[in-house]
Amino acid sequence: MEGLLIGLLVWLQVKHFVADYLLQSRWILADKGHFNRPGGYVHAAVHIVGTAPALIYIGLGAGLIVLLLAAEFLIHFTVDHLKALAGRVRPQSLNSARFWAWHGADQLAHHLTYSAILLVVMHTLMR
Repeated sequence: MEGLLIGLLVWLQVKHFVADYLLQSRWILADKGHFNRPGGYVHAAVHIVGTAPALIYIGLGAGLIVLLLAAEFLIHFTVDHLKALAGRVRPQSLNSARFWAWHGADQLAHHLTYSAILLVVMHTLMR
């Protein structure tokens, strides 16, 4: 089981890097923080599309997979939405400590989401 959990953690972290840093276009970035624009929704969807194969491979039930993916989508969208709103209200330079604090908090929230997913998987596999 330890190998599956470490594998899942590595998968989620690599997926996160690809989705957050390689697959975000300018329009996705510009759309975040706007409920009426598709970019934030597309970005959160890219994340769950990347998570789904790992959860399927581990052998979780379909209902639990859907629940975890829905939770990840909602959390990811909300965290990014709030960060985008804060950035519009108080724009920060890339060289500012405040920018990096917001960026770090955003990334921490995403990785804590992955920790929660791992916890659910661990408890499910141990039953």
